[in-house]
Amino acid sequence: MTSLDVTMTVNGRTVTGRVEARRTLADFLRKDCAATGVHLGCEHGVCGACTVVLDGCTARSCCTLAVQADGAEVMTVEGLADGTDLHPLQEAFWARHGLQCGFCTPGILLTMRELLADNPDPSEEEIRESLSGNICRCTGYQFIVEAVKDAAAVLRASSADRG
Repeated sequence: MTSLDVTMTVNGRTVTGRVEARRTLADFLRKDCAATGVHLGCEHGVCGACTVVLDGCTARSCCTLAVQADGAEVMTVEGLADGTDLHPLQEAFWARHGLQCGFCTPGILLTMRELLADNPDPSEEEIRESLSGNICRCTGYQFIVEAVKDAAAVLRASSADRG
């Protein structure tokens, strides 16, 4: 089996490893980078549990090869908080009970982060549309939608304070 060297920035830290050409980014992140917030559900890119941010855009790490991320900047849910300060989405999910078992939560948080970066004041319909690529079997999505609305308001207020 062919092995290749990869180097990428994961949550602000440069990581180098040697991987088989067929190894997924999800496996590399979980096993070599200890980013266990990257969850593997369907392993077909359907459930969204493996969602990461790859060079600024969300991507399914179960369908991306580690060698494809060579030279890239990767953020997992572990990189969402600022040290011990949770991201407003994380705070809102906790306050609004937007998670139960938590398996889908990392992928949803990163997907919603991307939504709010593009649309700071999404409607409930826009949130639900953006969530459509993430499967959650526990919450029924309503608490997630409410948490995203709350986080959007916090982020807008924070942006207005800086601007």
